[in-house]
Amino acid sequence: MEKIHATTILAVLHNGKVSIGGDGQATMGNTVAKSNVRKIRKLQDGKILVGFAGSTADAFTLLDRFDEKLNAFGGNMKRAAIELAKDWRMDRYLRRLEAMMIAANKDELLVLSGTGDVLEPDNQVAAIGSGSMYAQAAALALKKHAPQLSAEDMVRDSLHIAADICIYTNHNLVIENLG
Repeated sequence: MEKIHATTILAVLHNGKVSIGGDGQATMGNTVAKSNVRKIRKLQDGKILVGFAGSTADAFTLLDRFDEKLNAFGGNMKRAAIELAKDWRMDRYLRRLEAMMIAANKDELLVLSGTGDVLEPDNQVAAIGSGSMYAQAAALALKKHAPQLSAEDMVRDSLHIAADICIYTNHNLVIENLG
């Protein structure tokens, strides 16, 4: 059985505001399985935004574990991310999960991977998924050449650019904001 996957998630921290967005496409092989998947979640009473890419069931498992870690560490996003990454790498069950996450609060962005990485991206732009490089390149260009845009506008415009290029990314966007 083929796994459902493929997406583009982008987060931008700009002028004290953070925006994270994702497209709605999920594919199974070379077929669109669903076009309006919601891949962005709010945690900690809306203080933390999380976007995920990869296998849907795996992503939800990681999302639940991340929320548990946030609760255990008083909402400290970086500490919770590091502890999740340790578990993700060491736990026999978790290490098989195929997903990535971006976590954002009003002050920072983090990219979490199954290899135990917790990365703070350069230029306050983070992207994961099949169209991530297109969205990231567009967002970096917008931050540099159109700084008057809001974080949300940068995310929206960049995801639309990625959707025009990446066959696994569509124009059904969900965008959430903090700040």
